Amino acid sequence: MDVAAHYRDLLASHYSWMLGGDIEQVAAQDQQTLEKLGVSAPSASGVAVDLGCGPGPQTLALADMGFGTVVGVDTSQELLDELAHLARSRSAVRTRKGDLLDVLPDVAAPGSVDVVVCMRDTLLHLPDLDAVDLLLTRAATALTTGGTLVLTYRDLTQQLAGTDRFLPVRSDDERIMLCALDYDSPETVTVNDLVYTRTTDGWQLHKSSYPKLRIAPGTLAKRVEAAGLVVTHHAPESNGMWSTVAASR
Repeated sequence: MDVAAHYRDLLASHYSWMLGGDIEQVAAQDQQTLEKLGVSAPSASGVAVDLGCGPGPQTLALADMGFGTVVGVDTSQELLDELAHLARSRSAVRTRKGDLLDVLPDVAAPGSVDVVVCMRDTLLHLPDLDAVDLLLTRAATALTTGGTLVLTYRDLTQQLAGTDRFLPVRSDDERIMLCALDYDSPETVTVNDLVYTRTTDGWQLHKSSYPKLRIAPGTLAKRVEAAGLVVTHHAPESNGMWSTVAASR
């Protein structure tokens, strides 16, 4: 199953719950993360684009940081509707449905964007390294001189084996989520998401799978530089993610 279908058929309905349930709280945490990574609004007219925004914690954070326009891009209309509801008092926020590769040139004229963010593994939803290169090139084109690209992602190049492939995600009295990883090739891993929901008849299983890219952080940093950007931060984070930040020349 492709990524868009996986979100449509399973993950979108559980995504905000998976993040903890309170997207405003997640947005506040994301604001701290972005500020720690050196992101700031250059002016009240600053423009930011959030690629793969989901229900919008990064989008809301960027709006709260003072950007005058923040465009949240996602393939899931369900998640975009959730973001629009959360952002109803934030006039800076716009939503756009579409593939992050195709939409960026439409929503951002060359040299018009101060910050592009692509966070929470969204980068790994791309089909191959050629698509990664295209995204990086389009982000570099969209950014103003001195503009910032922020990427966060997991390093899936280290293969887990046996029962270590089964990862708990979140659980409460009404819902349990876990995922299992199948390493199909050196380039991709299949993520099998399993969600159990409590019903009056017992627990009901919902399941779906989708591919993620396996790209080493060092390899990604080199590709960012090859796209014409300057890497200013490249490090693992405490939550198991990597972050790579780059500036436009």
